[in-house]
Amino acid sequence: MSLVLKMEELLLFVLGVYFFNILDFSWWWFLVLLLTPDIGMLGYLVSAKVGAITYNVLHHKGLAVLLYLGGIYLGSQIIQLIGVILFSHAALDRVFGYGLKYLDNFKHTHLGNLEK
Repeated sequence: MSLVLKMEELLLFVLGVYFFNILDFSWWWFLVLLLTPDIGMLGYLVSAKVGAITYNVLHHKGLAVLLYLGGIYLGSQIIQLIGVILFSHAALDRVFGYGLKYLDNFKHTHLGNLEK
């Protein structure tokens, strides 16, 4: 993954931090919840296909943005928080080269192969 793409994802993570800052939650919530989307990896206990699906759902930035906007529309800061956490976590994962997973193997991602 190129440095330019990593910097872009880092700036998206900073954007997520900014949107969290707008919400009325203590900062410790951000720190505690930031890694919760990785619960999607539990799907790999069932199979590579199920794991890829559960991982990708919780690491999809489009879903995160929809949740955040839905939270604004519904006036729910909890839904906005979920969207911010999903978005920030996905961006931070991509800074480290972890992309969305293909169905065959955890290490086969849209950003390349993690085995390299």
